Amino acid sequence: MPNTYHQIAFTDAVKALQEEAGSRAMYAKYEASPKQMKVELSEPEMAYLAARDSFYMASVSETGWPYMQHRGGSAGFVKALNSKEFGWAEYTGNKQYISTGNISGDDRVSLFFIDYATKTRLKIFGHARVIALDDPLMETLAEGAGDLVIERGMVVTVASYEWNCPKYITERYTKAEVEAALAQMGARIAELEAQLKAQ
Repeated sequence: MPNTYHQIAFTDAVKALQEEAGSRAMYAKYEASPKQMKVELSEPEMAYLAARDSFYMASVSETGWPYMQHRGGSAGFVKALNSKEFGWAEYTGNKQYISTGNISGDDRVSLFFIDYATKTRLKIFGHARVIALDDPLMETLAEGAGDLVIERGMVVTVASYEWNCPKYITERYTKAEVEAALAQMGARIAELEAQLKAQ
């Protein structure tokens, strides 16, 4: 069974460039290997999605132009619904509706979920659909949103996914991660100072 992710990503033009660069033979093995088939999310992927506080999603316009959109929220705003679907609540923003409009004409999306602190990246191809506010699924998607104004939900059905190489991901840390590290360091300093005083 072929690797669906590479089947989607490796067009004839891409394969021709791989041939020129000398990497085609290696990637042909990936495509042919049943071990590389990734069409359903397992527990590690679900946990990874649930821990993210932002991601990037590309959609395709009616004119064929790709459009990249950032989505953010509290960690846990992305909900893994099952092994094939995940979604989130769409909060009120600048009301341009470019991604939503694109998806109404072409439901194909590509998403990047990046954890800069651990230099990990999960890439997902999928089909997106809009969830209306009166849909029962919204109760799950809106969980944890607090006072944020929600306009709709979005659910993506996974076509395939791939974990990506960390080679050029720059390590970055969120304010919360830095504060947690400083608090731990502060507690250790206080402990050592107390020991010195006691001597």
